[in-house]
Amino acid sequence: MNYIETHAHIYSSKFDSDRDQVIQDIREAGVERVYMPNVDVETIAAMLDCEEKYPGLCIPMMGLHPCDVKEDFRDQLVIMEDWLNRRQFAAVGEIGLDLYWDKTFFEQQKEALRIQINWAKERDLPIVLHCRDSMDETIAIVQEEHDGNLKGIFHCFTGDLAQAEQIIEMGFLLGIGGVATFKNGGLDKVIPEISIKHFVLETDAPYLAPVPYRGKRNSPAYLPIIAEKIGDYLQISKEEVALQTKQNALNLFREIGS
Repeated sequence: MNYIETHAHIYSSKFDSDRDQVIQDIREAGVERVYMPNVDVETIAAMLDCEEKYPGLCIPMMGLHPCDVKEDFRDQLVIMEDWLNRRQFAAVGEIGLDLYWDKTFFEQQKEALRIQINWAKERDLPIVLHCRDSMDETIAIVQEEHDGNLKGIFHCFTGDLAQAEQIIEMGFLLGIGGVATFKNGGLDKVIPEISIKHFVLETDAPYLAPVPYRGKRNSPAYLPIIAEKIGDYLQISKEEVALQTKQNALNLFREIGS
């Protein structure tokens, strides 16, 4: 079985001590691609270094994470747009809204999100959306900015069925990760009601490890655990989950260098 990891911060310093071994474990688990969301200007170099060291496996995106939207967000966006003009990236991401950690810069988060959505529309790129404690607000902005061609992933989807249906109606995919394995994660009420054609797999490594690794460092090597849980909910095989979510991801992301 081959898996596509649509969201992992494999360039994170949390992997600096054993990244080569982690990459080996990823490959042995059958993961053939790891799409890496950018966070801020400071993470670009590490992300591109992973792309260079593990070609064909680690594939970069470009974007400003909402938790990193501060007073200087416009300066960061100038640098990121310059990168988008210089070379190809698989997506604009990780972008979005976050009302969990700090609401101080929420208006700036919304402005940054709209700017980056327009980058994606101009370049025909997908967007990868962070929407922690801000699902409805993120959906509303995407609906307002949608031009009929906008596409992407609502990363780490933990919403309800009504929100999932709104997202699917817009033509977006739901990124399902370790929360699917959590006893009170809530996805047991959502996943069984939705076709596998609307899901992609992700881990958000090094965060949000699935059971039985919850609380430890996450890895894309744990994708088979998530796939098996989704299969249990949908009453289909892990193989079918792997095959369809891989196709969903490949249909969405542009091939680097194509």
